[in-house]
Amino acid sequence: MSSNKKYWKSVEELNENSSIVETLKNNEFVEEIPTDEFLGDAASLSSSSTTRRDFLKYVGFSTAAATLAACEGPVHKSIPYVVQPEEIIPGIADYYATTMFDGFDFANLLVKTREGRPIKIDNNTIAGAKFTANARVHASVLSLYDSKRLKKSKISGKEAEWADVEKAIKTSLAEAKTSGKQVVLLTNTLASPSTEKLIADFLAKNPNSKHIIYDAVSESAALDAAEAVYGERVLVDYDFSKADVIVSVGADFLGDWQGGGYDSGYAKGRIPQNGRMSKHIQFESNMTLSGAAADKRVAMTVANQKQALVKLYNAITGSSVGTSLSKDLDAEVTKAAQQLLSAKGKGVVVSGIQDKNAQLLVIAINQVLTSQAFNASSARLIRKGSNQQMTQFMADLKAGNVHTLIMSGVNPVYTLADGASFAKDVKKAKLSVAFSLREDETASVTTIAAAAPHYLESWNDHSLTKGSYSLTQPTIRPLFNTKQFQDVLLLLNGTPGSYYDYIKANSASYTAGATWNKVLHDGVAASAEATLVGGTADYAAAASALAQSKPAGLELVLYTKTGMGDGQQANNPWLQEFPDPITRVSWDNYLTVSQADAKELKLMNEIVANGGLNGSYAEVTVGNVKMTIPVIVQPGQAKGTVGLALGYGRKAAMQEEMQVGVNAYAFYTNFNNVQSVTVKSTGDVHEFACVQSQKTLMGRGDIVKETTLEVFRAKYDTPQEWNPVPMVSLDHKEVPATSVDLWESFDRSVGHHFNLSIDLNACTGCGACVIACHAENNVPVVGKDEVRRSRDMHWLRIDRYYSSEDTFAGDNKRKDEFDGLTGEKGSLSGFGEMELPADNPQVVFQPVMCQHCNHAPCETVCPVAATSHSRQGQNHMAYNRCVGTRYCANNCPYKVRRFNWFLYANNDEFNYHFNDDLGRMVVNPDVNVRSRGVMEKCSMCIQMTQKTILDAKRDGREVRADEFQTACSNACTTGAMMFGDVNNPESEITRLAADKRSYHLLESVGTKPNVVYQVKVRNI
Repeated sequence: MSSNKKYWKSVEELNENSSIVETLKNNEFVEEIPTDEFLGDAASLSSSSTTRRDFLKYVGFSTAAATLAACEGPVHKSIPYVVQPEEIIPGIADYYATTMFDGFDFANLLVKTREGRPIKIDNNTIAGAKFTANARVHASVLSLYDSKRLKKSKISGKEAEWADVEKAIKTSLAEAKTSGKQVVLLTNTLASPSTEKLIADFLAKNPNSKHIIYDAVSESAALDAAEAVYGERVLVDYDFSKADVIVSVGADFLGDWQGGGYDSGYAKGRIPQNGRMSKHIQFESNMTLSGAAADKRVAMTVANQKQALVKLYNAITGSSVGTSLSKDLDAEVTKAAQQLLSAKGKGVVVSGIQDKNAQLLVIAINQVLTSQAFNASSARLIRKGSNQQMTQFMADLKAGNVHTLIMSGVNPVYTLADGASFAKDVKKAKLSVAFSLREDETASVTTIAAAAPHYLESWNDHSLTKGSYSLTQPTIRPLFNTKQFQDVLLLLNGTPGSYYDYIKANSASYTAGATWNKVLHDGVAASAEATLVGGTADYAAAASALAQSKPAGLELVLYTKTGMGDGQQANNPWLQEFPDPITRVSWDNYLTVSQADAKELKLMNEIVANGGLNGSYAEVTVGNVKMTIPVIVQPGQAKGTVGLALGYGRKAAMQEEMQVGVNAYAFYTNFNNVQSVTVKSTGDVHEFACVQSQKTLMGRGDIVKETTLEVFRAKYDTPQEWNPVPMVSLDHKEVPATSVDLWESFDRSVGHHFNLSIDLNACTGCGACVIACHAENNVPVVGKDEVRRSRDMHWLRIDRYYSSEDTFAGDNKRKDEFDGLTGEKGSLSGFGEMELPADNPQVVFQPVMCQHCNHAPCETVCPVAATSHSRQGQNHMAYNRCVGTRYCANNCPYKVRRFNWFLYANNDEFNYHFNDDLGRMVVNPDVNVRSRGVMEKCSMCIQMTQKTILDAKRDGREVRADEFQTACSNACTTGAMMFGDVNNPESEITRLAADKRSYHLLESVGTKPNVVYQVKVRNI
């Protein structure tokens, strides 16, 4: 029997005459449904004859409308695919091969996209892909979603359409041609055959025009030297895997020297194989990544480096040019020369001295050695700027001789030493145009600020080395109203078609017979290498000129930091929060000063009560330029030198939080990275954000284990002598820690069991793994204040340790000789003194993340079972169970757990990339964004391991050996990080876990980690 009961939602419904109820009944939807977005013109569509496709559109619309109507409150319009693109499957990632080149950084890449959004950068490992991503390249995906990007072109500060921009440029070019005045194209190095051909066409059509190439960080000296010897303006390439002895004079080749990218080849020779490994000797002033990795590092001024290079030239070539070095330095250089001579073709010399004579000597030495690592068959085309041409152009601009100036990929107002003068002089041009991602320092003073796309939105081609060819393809439609510089050039040249068409037509000359689709799929095309034709120059005259170099007081050495580079991505919070590998400081640049000079100048660093690092401010003067800069007292800095990083101090088109540091380009006079400087203390104090307060190991050799190649080779079969297992007490007897267990072990031989191996010999501290982890796991940025409070959220950190004595072996010897608490050998004062690094310490990098212990102490103390262990070896975190007791962090001996003190997403206090819809496009949907009050840490990228298992299951096969990857192992180009399944006997990780060099961190604690380290071996 049916019921006549009446149900109601509110008392108002009982009033039959209520106007409110009637209105609500007629208001089916909270908001008007945007039918035009679904169907185009809905009115005309309904009156037309209905096709089957239109009918299905209506059916789809009604379902979506019902979904929207179910929402109560503000509606966020979510429009479904009416016709789903074939290449997009929701929940499945797509990968596109592309090439990144911004004039400073370059790499062959695979770009991971989800539902049409690029979210992560991976390395392209296909044959022919030569260059891998550094930390900045990995972070470049976030720069795509920068809310400070130039969204629409501007003319005289007002938004304008592209038709107006193009018309203004055409008119100005016509005026310049009529009047015979100069037109200048000012670009960074292009390394693009199609763009260079376009510019050649432009120059032919405009005989009064010039093309000036300008690199913010100049390599002009090396280019000039190569041009003198080989007749080509290129950089000679190097293959360090073929070198047994490497001598570097001021070249940070593991950093940004001549573009970087040498770490992979270097690491191949640094991992001891069959008792052999390469020998690395470094002469330098600043402490660099290369100096930190060297077997022998000699700190010296740049003036002395020039003398050392002449000394090497004398020893290798038999010349006798007079040099002036102290007795100690002379002995070190002589020793290095003898080792080079012994190695012959297996030796190589490199130099970062920005002096043509110095670079000529490098070529001469390697030619005499017939160095196999001196790779003349693969010259680099990634730097082509000329200091002389740029200087002449600036003089022409100042004199008012430039009628039309078109710039692309450069920001001279920021990067020139006298950028303020350039900003004034650019007004003298009748028309100035800057193609730029942002309304930066230069674009803000030009007549036209032309909105340029990000490389992930662009088409291009590149020849990064002689004989190589690679393509850049868009991975997303342009987010804003942007247009490529090349498309505008096509229009100015009167060439029909798009830049895509132009590249495709032009590519046949470079693809070595491969089809366009294959090259586009692979990202690169293999072709025959074009060897440089051998040549010579007046090396003796170069040596004589270089030998005349004299020190000019205190030297300022400008350099680029691993995180910031030349400053193009200064508005990227991942890079700002990235701790410098050497100083471990983020959110700043600073003056690095030796301990001896700091004492003399009364400059200091100190750890304050809250654990933060403070440092003195110094007044720094170069010529007429004066700046106040905070100071880091840097172990290993050569006495008589100070260092300062470029790339900071930007203000234009920058988020307020990212406007940090000082602009060191103001000291980059005459494109010389070495300047005479005066420094004095101001008495003020700066607060640094430093993630590592301790500096040395203080003799704790069980954290970083190391030995010498001699011992490793002689006692390889008795690893207990150089890789001892720690002993613990059991029943009043000493037994190996690995033989004792507090917990009952589980059988983990069935299924997968994941391990991660970290080779301390191959790790260079580059930090690519840190940024890759950020991108893959949605790790939040917390800002300088929170980092200073030791609340950084990095899931992966790279600890850097100095030795207290000259070597770590000396540290252990001193510790072992402690006798009692007080006195000369007392441990009480001894350990305190061991916290102070040596003036020129040995350095070691150690990546540390959650160790995923099989007997994890965090799991036993969690009161809500939020953290648990899987049979695959991963320590899991159930974020929705975590109540934030932080017991697990207190119980973790590795200090790798991170607590969300605040909500970092949608919080105005943390205005970084999780705060706006554009920035959130980078979020990986496979990993949730954590909330306030929960603990988080490395998950061993469980989403990646599970996807690999599911892919194999879908294909009906077993997981291949070494198919498993994590974000950090994927990003590591040196082979330092290897991840895999130890239950697979064919996996590389199985071999590494059983290797005689392997050990576990804090093995005596008994946590049974699934992360294994390889003992560091030094060739001394």
